[in-house]
Amino acid sequence: MAGGIISGEDIQKVREASDLVAVIGERSPVKQRGRDFWCCCPLHNEKTPSFKIDPVLQLWHCFGCNEGGDVFGFLMKTEDLTFPEAVRKLAERAHIDLVDTGGRGNVPNSRKARLKAVCAETAELYHTQLMRNPGEDVAAARSYLSSRGLGGDVPKTWQLGFAPGRGQLVRHLSAKGFKPDEMVEANVAMKAADGKLRDRFYNRIMFPINDAQGECIAFGGRVVGKGEPKYLNSQETPLFHKSQVLYGLDKAKVAMASTGVAVVVEGYTDVIALHEAGVRNVVATLGTALTLRHIRLLSRHAQSTIVYLFDGDEAGQRAADRALGFIDDSMTPEAGRRKVELAAVTLPDNLDPADFVGARGADALQALIDTAQPLLKYGIDRRLARYDLSGAEGRARALTEALAVLAPIKDSLLAKDYAVQIASRVRAREEDVLEQLAQLQPERSTDQRDGVDTASQNGGSAQTGDEATKQERTSSSPALSRPEVNRRRFEREFLSISAQHPEIALAHADALAQTQWHEQIHVTLAQSMLATLSADPAVSAAHVITEAGRVLPAAAGILTSGSMADAAKPAMVAAFLVEELAIGDAEDAVAALRAQMADPASLAPDEFEMLFQTASAMQKDLSRRRLAHKPLMQQ
Repeated sequence: MAGGIISGEDIQKVREASDLVAVIGERSPVKQRGRDFWCCCPLHNEKTPSFKIDPVLQLWHCFGCNEGGDVFGFLMKTEDLTFPEAVRKLAERAHIDLVDTGGRGNVPNSRKARLKAVCAETAELYHTQLMRNPGEDVAAARSYLSSRGLGGDVPKTWQLGFAPGRGQLVRHLSAKGFKPDEMVEANVAMKAADGKLRDRFYNRIMFPINDAQGECIAFGGRVVGKGEPKYLNSQETPLFHKSQVLYGLDKAKVAMASTGVAVVVEGYTDVIALHEAGVRNVVATLGTALTLRHIRLLSRHAQSTIVYLFDGDEAGQRAADRALGFIDDSMTPEAGRRKVELAAVTLPDNLDPADFVGARGADALQALIDTAQPLLKYGIDRRLARYDLSGAEGRARALTEALAVLAPIKDSLLAKDYAVQIASRVRAREEDVLEQLAQLQPERSTDQRDGVDTASQNGGSAQTGDEATKQERTSSSPALSRPEVNRRRFEREFLSISAQHPEIALAHADALAQTQWHEQIHVTLAQSMLATLSADPAVSAAHVITEAGRVLPAAAGILTSGSMADAAKPAMVAAFLVEELAIGDAEDAVAALRAQMADPASLAPDEFEMLFQTASAMQKDLSRRRLAHKPLMQQ
């Protein structure tokens, strides 16, 4: 079956036939500890197993990268598959024949499928405009593409297009039966101040952005002539997350698998020019620096090396400096089979990849890629080259700068080897340099590694949805008060235990609906659980988490992360958490009343008296509840 709708009955059949421990065990050796199984996470490099598999609930969670989910989620994350593709692959593994239930004509059922249909129809209109519209603006776009060597069959191969604006796309999509909210959610249209819908892209050459399966999920547009921003990408949508998508991956993944090498550049036209010249293992980031998620994605297709190909201009050199933020112990021999080979090379003469291959040919470019240096050596050489090593001051500063590159891996043998080489180049004693290395404190470039958007020209938000969620749970936490940190932890524990024990969620459905959640993502998760349980009270834990993942990409990681879900008496733990959250809500309400009473002059006497009496009564009730609410360890 290629693309029909898979019935819920077949999905459940595949789930029951796919033992999670066995599926994961085919990728990574698992060991049993008590009831659970553990292994090193297949999604990130680690030496100590932090990946837990619950064989009873058929759920997994990695405490290192905070990902989690069911057997379908595991395949989706490790093999870059959609949900239907994961179901079909596991069905094939279990020798289960799926029945195509068809659908209602060509109208997609799921929200994401509907948004993909919007993007596909938009790409088709833009392409038709570029190829057939006789207008002056379109002619200028065709002329620009030809001047960049992107004429001939290139627009057809890459489905390049032109966005005319002036409401033409909105009218076209409306005629095709798409709703305004679908156009806005797909980010191909925007609501103006007067409430009218207008095209998001205007007078731009359009580059459809596809997912790894080749389906259009977003767009990049280059202005024709003068205008700002020069490049405009789609903003974050349910389909498109910049820190997880690479331009051209759908066309590059076969070449990556055959060569073992992935080449990363920074622009659409660079990717196209290199592919057309015969260098087809090339992708580009989309308005962000390369992220850890990108690296994980590329590592699935390119087993040998990921090569950064930097422009020779100033912007390219800044990107080269940012790339050093990816140095960690996954690049050392101690990482074993999970070692990631990151390499880098800078193009000469201030050329970008498209100009280089146009002037010197694909063979010259391939030869340059073949000379790419390991990122560690590349970074050290760049730091040393900044200083005059003939003078004592220059050597001292160069030593400090070059050693800083090694800080994230300072305890590895590789770092010590490089430190000795640095000592030789700056004429320092090896013992002194090794001592200085040991005292270094690693610096972590949070924005680059977690996927924060570093380009001001992309027109999108600064973070992806799930990366922002992760950052909200980590980097912002130290700024919170201790009670607030505990509150949010209790919220996550309650949501986690409810998801992993749906019968408990049903028993506390009122708490899921009434709790005043302190994090918006918790609101979303609670609402999703209630909707799923309302549709089917007998639903499994895996299904609850899968459905939440359709609404919030980070859902599985949150709902499988709770440390209390494995308790011997989960119902008792849940009751404790419900009361803890209810008391917290009551304390918030009392605090709000006191805030209103803080300025008595602004209140009428009877109003102030009413607030005072209410707050007093609530405080007495709170004191009683706190006395009756025993700590969890005493229950």
